[in-house]
Amino acid sequence: MDDMVYYAKAAAYLAAGIVMGIGALGPALGQGLIGAKACENLIKAPNDEVSSKLRTTMLMAMGLVETSAIYAFIIAIWLIIVGTNLS
Repeated sequence: MDDMVYYAKAAAYLAAGIVMGIGALGPALGQGLIGAKACENLIKAPNDEVSSKLRTTMLMAMGLVETSAIYAFIIAIWLIIVGTNLS
């Protein structure tokens, strides 16, 4: 019976790693695309007022994209906590 507990703990830790790996992939790609497009448009910006608005919008979009990575982190922490509390 003790072997099953070890398998469950190993599965919880493995799942936490997979959640963080996949959960961080999407936000990383999204932030890269947001940053690239913002840099392209900053070059084309006619004045400082447009560039400051663009910068603000870019930071808000990056914060929005980052929330999915934070959710993945919370789920991974939850899996680790549950995995360590198995008896």
